Amino acid sequence: MPSYLVSRYQGWHATSYAENRAWYRRLAEEGQRPRSMIIACCDSRVHVTSMFGADQGEFFIHRNIANLVPEFTPDGDHHGTSAAIEYAVKNLKVAHLIVLGHSSCGGVAGCHAMCAGEAPELEEKSSFVGTWLNLLRPGYERVLELPAEQQIVALEREAVKVSLENLMTFPFVREALDADRMTLHGLRHDIGEGTLEQYDSDSDQFELI
Repeated sequence: MPSYLVSRYQGWHATSYAENRAWYRRLAEEGQRPRSMIIACCDSRVHVTSMFGADQGEFFIHRNIANLVPEFTPDGDHHGTSAAIEYAVKNLKVAHLIVLGHSSCGGVAGCHAMCAGEAPELEEKSSFVGTWLNLLRPGYERVLELPAEQQIVALEREAVKVSLENLMTFPFVREALDADRMTLHGLRHDIGEGTLEQYDSDSDQFELI
């Protein structure tokens, strides 16, 4: 292990853990009861728990490149994200399901380049990244009419919208929503500005929180 990680762990164990030992033991014994599932990007700059001031046990977090959700496909290839969603909704019975996108997303930029024919390496069948980013191709088609300088930011928002649309193809997600057992939300975080936008399905717009 890198020495700086060992040092940080030891500091955490001697302070945060020691001061909250009873809470950690309760989590271990009673299991997790997260109120929300957050589907976020793998990007190291998106610090989900810090942004919302969350404690251990509060969020069930799934991260992947560009915070994408595939369509419901029982015999498909995208089982990791779908399995996490199924577990959160059916087993953990989360009250809120949140898709969190962000600015300067490398995955979104890669999708844009691939769909524009500028990243042939991502179009190779051997590219796991390219195959995954293909999920966002419908969003790319929707931003083509915008000026070139606006397309990447628009596609970051489309990544959230495509995921929300695909979540609605999961029968157990739709059932939980229809029964008012769960709510669905789409957000985009601007890393540099520290702002957060929420998607409004009625206006089809992202609005600052």
